[in-house]
Amino acid sequence: MERLGAVWVEAQLIEISRRSGTRTIFLTLRDKLAEVSVSVTASPMTLDAAGPLTEGATVVARIKPTYFESSGRFIFSCDAITPMGEGRLLARLEQTKRLLQAEGLFDPSLKKPLPFLPKAVGLVTGAGSAAERDVVENARRRWPAVQIVASYALVQGPQACEQLIAAVEHLDRRQEVDVIIIARGGGSVEDLLPFSDEGLIRAVAACRTPVVSAIGHESDSPILDLVADYRASTPTDAAKRVVPDVAEEKTRVHQARQRMVQAMSGLVGRQQELLNALRSRPVLMDPTATFGRRYEQLADLRHRADRAIGSTIERESALIGHHLARVRAMSPQATLERGYSILLDPDGVAVRTVEQIKVGEDLLAQLADGQLRLEVLELMQRGAA
Repeated sequence: MERLGAVWVEAQLIEISRRSGTRTIFLTLRDKLAEVSVSVTASPMTLDAAGPLTEGATVVARIKPTYFESSGRFIFSCDAITPMGEGRLLARLEQTKRLLQAEGLFDPSLKKPLPFLPKAVGLVTGAGSAAERDVVENARRRWPAVQIVASYALVQGPQACEQLIAAVEHLDRRQEVDVIIIARGGGSVEDLLPFSDEGLIRAVAACRTPVVSAIGHESDSPILDLVADYRASTPTDAAKRVVPDVAEEKTRVHQARQRMVQAMSGLVGRQQELLNALRSRPVLMDPTATFGRRYEQLADLRHRADRAIGSTIERESALIGHHLARVRAMSPQATLERGYSILLDPDGVAVRTVEQIKVGEDLLAQLADGQLRLEVLELMQRGAA
């Protein structure tokens, strides 16, 4: 049995079991014709080379039988496995998805926001298709004045990719187009292949205009859904997403106006209450009422000022009289009034001693009420014999 060579078998992959602590992966393959299942071991490298495999997929595997004498177990080892049919197609799409994801084409930060009310809606779809009818009817039902610019292309077949790319680039160049919808009805994986084409994905990623993907139904998920700025579940959902509902917008405008009126009424009411409160204050009800109190305060202050000034004048007058009395007491005039006189020599110098004058000189005597001119007849010194 060990000498038997490897054989290629076609089977359905029933189970994939990864056991912890070991690098061996256990697969369960079922014969497509007979109700027979076998256990197959494979390495992680073998499984990764096959691409993403899902349980239930049809595969072609190269296996070799192995018998363990110690345990009596009979098992097959697999060194190559390839998905068939739809599984193979899905594996190829998964590889393309991983490649584009590694380049960052699906980065959420690259998503462009959709306009609130586009001037024109670009539509890439099949001519006369149900998807076109769904988008146009729903968009015009929501916003009757919406302008739709259609660019028709094949949506399946070998030439679909080229035409889809040309249609997207054509709409992206038109200045009036604010958003582009790529729409198609449901279909098989093979039918939706053009919407996972690498060329179309790169063309959508390079668009300056936001792109909405509306391919198939909710369960369909081409790669276009990942690179588009918004993914709609159906063409009808795409129309609802890119065009606002005129009835809803009217309702919102009406509600906004009501809120504005309420806000303004509330503001005016509050200001009116404030004005009423200000007008009810005594100073505004009778502006002259405070004048009487101020007049009384002013009269009191004036009386106090008069008394203070009078007291100050009396004190200063008494002080001046005191000083005047002292000055008068020290004045020569007071001395003269007491009977004294002042003698002045011919030069007008006060005579202090007899030695300043000579006999026969004229002197001037200054009295309290006038002057006398005297002649010196004799000089007598105090203490002379």
